Amino acid sequence: MEKSSSFKYYTQQSDFGFNTTDRRLAFSRQASFKESTKPFLSRTSSSIDIPPGFSYFNDKSFGEPDKFSIFRALKSMNRPMKRLFILISLNVAYSTVEMAIGLFTGRAGLVSDAFHLTFGCGLLTFSMFAMAASRQKPDIVYTYGYKRLEVLSAFTNALFLLFMSFSIAVEALHAFMQDESEHKHYLIVSAVTNLLVNLIGVWFFRNYARINIVYRKAEDMNYHSVCLHVLADSIRSAGLILASWFLSLGVQNAEVLCLGLVSVAVFMLVMPLFKTTGGILLQMAPPSIPASALSKCCRQVTSREDVFEVSQARFWALVPGHVVGSISLQVKEGTDDHSILQFVHGLYHDLGIQDLTVQTDY
Repeated sequence: MEKSSSFKYYTQQSDFGFNTTDRRLAFSRQASFKESTKPFLSRTSSSIDIPPGFSYFNDKSFGEPDKFSIFRALKSMNRPMKRLFILISLNVAYSTVEMAIGLFTGRAGLVSDAFHLTFGCGLLTFSMFAMAASRQKPDIVYTYGYKRLEVLSAFTNALFLLFMSFSIAVEALHAFMQDESEHKHYLIVSAVTNLLVNLIGVWFFRNYARINIVYRKAEDMNYHSVCLHVLADSIRSAGLILASWFLSLGVQNAEVLCLGLVSVAVFMLVMPLFKTTGGILLQMAPPSIPASALSKCCRQVTSREDVFEVSQARFWALVPGHVVGSISLQVKEGTDDHSILQFVHGLYHDLGIQDLTVQTDY
């Protein structure tokens, strides 16, 4: 891979109050690594007096937020969004019918299951909203864009499924203590119908039905969370059906056993996604880059004669496939900033850092 050796400088006027001993050098490259893409280099100061009327967005790199672009994205749905919309519509129709039957017959179990499905439909709707919103371009409010909204959606789905796993475990414990299994046979029809609806969703997102999937884009996380959502509901319904069948055969504590297995299975399915999305939102070190590689780059920068110290080296994943970082350097007086930036840029460029900010202090 050939690295770009040309840098375009954007230097502010001295009347903005710059300090010549505190300069911050930043560059950014596109994810495609095209040769035509030149790093962006800017100099700022730790204390800048900005004159009235001055804007850093005068270069029209960012536009004003478009409030209606999300609705246009919803109108022009792609294939996953259309499939998710069909799945949500089926679940809403089924939960409405189940709620009506439960209220009419006085079955608290049907009403409770209908509320569970309704809340799940709300989370799936948020996932579809994230799919549409993430297609918007960066603006002056969200300068990094809206891609991380899909990570937030995946985290929300994972958190809900972990709560569902806990509630199923509590339900199994309650059945063991109260022995009320014989009163829940009427849920078998609801479980079969719910299983059929969710199997449609599993088929729609079958390509993401793996546990430890490699996330290359933010969309992968969102699609995987949707798949795990409907898969966990399918496992729950299958567990209720299996428990009812075992009870009809006279197996003791069948519901406790089946619900306990469902709780463990859902927990194991969702925990990897929960850890990954939580790590990104907490800005942990990117798992795609080994810590030893980052340490090696830091040692290489420190080994330069014109660099005294490397501090505040921070790297995190904005979304899967987009790594951001910042680093502070103590350099000798009169050192050529261009050569340092060129060296650091090439070093971390090969490592996979998309956006890096380098601050140099004498």
